[in-house]
Amino acid sequence: MSLQKKDSGMTYAPKTPGGKLKPVCGPGEFPIGVVGLDHGHIYGMCNGLCEAGAEVRLVYDPDPQKVEAFLKAFPGARAAREEAEVLENAAIKLIAGAPIPAWRGELGLKAMSHGKHCFTDKPPFTTKSQLRLARAKTAETGLRWAVYYSERIHVESSVLAERLINEGAIGRVVQVLTIAPHRISLPQRPAWFFDKEQYGGILVDLGSHQVEQFLYYTKALDAKVDSSRVANYNFKQYGGFQDFGDATLTADNGATAYLRVDWLTPNGLGAWGDGRLFVLGTDGYIELRKYIDVARDKEGDHVFMVDHEGEHYFSAAGTEGFPFFGRHIRDCLDGTRTAFSQETAFRAIELSLEAQERAVVVE
Repeated sequence: MSLQKKDSGMTYAPKTPGGKLKPVCGPGEFPIGVVGLDHGHIYGMCNGLCEAGAEVRLVYDPDPQKVEAFLKAFPGARAAREEAEVLENAAIKLIAGAPIPAWRGELGLKAMSHGKHCFTDKPPFTTKSQLRLARAKTAETGLRWAVYYSERIHVESSVLAERLINEGAIGRVVQVLTIAPHRISLPQRPAWFFDKEQYGGILVDLGSHQVEQFLYYTKALDAKVDSSRVANYNFKQYGGFQDFGDATLTADNGATAYLRVDWLTPNGLGAWGDGRLFVLGTDGYIELRKYIDVARDKEGDHVFMVDHEGEHYFSAAGTEGFPFFGRHIRDCLDGTRTAFSQETAFRAIELSLEAQERAVVVE
């Protein structure tokens, strides 16, 4: 897989080489609109959808410079004069957006009120009231509210881990441990990034990725938060900011989780973060080195597995693709539900909100 520069997670947007693209629909069959360009994840979101056959028709953001940059990446799109022009376009089937986190819930509600599916960046919500409204709206409309949990759906090593687990390679999954450090890249960060009311807190912003992976890989229907902590160790100049968080959870099927997220990646690392995921099963275990193998290989997607037969290494890069996007498009077109569980997508952020609310603040 060819990737954009890995110095910052905000601009990290995987792309599939043209020869490996597998569109799931015909030209013009799945037009999408884009609203909200505050986070660079929108590029990865649209890359994945367009590689699977979608076409970006319209884009709106109040910042013309953001729109101009987006149109260079997606030249087939056209700038809308206002948000309503995108929402009211009868041809558009899905609204994708990465506005400020606190605004994402409102965008999804607007999209569904106009009869369109939505695909928002994570975290999709920063409050439980936003989540309650979203649950009611999806139940009312039957439309799909997808969330860009990119650490699972847009990382080939994560896709390979899913396949190995589903094949029974390590038996019953009993624990998931995730370590998700990020480089802060201060010059790139807007004011809202440091405002807890806007980004939701570190366990909401970054932790929702990790909770979703826990639920997905363990096939749990529910879980509870056992403990959580947050801190601001290194950026005291930003009073509402948190640069560290961790939590433990227990699933309804007995599996457990530990997750750690932080903004403390040193500049010397050759990627924006040394993301690791460990999955322990009754018959083996899997380790993912998602973005880099420190001091050995600057490329990512390394998968290590140990089972009763021995030790195994897989390079997942270029082998698995990103099936979520094609499945999601077909689900929207066919009325099926193969890409994700709506309840799991919502429960992941709900548990993250609970972890954030009850977190012990470490000074």
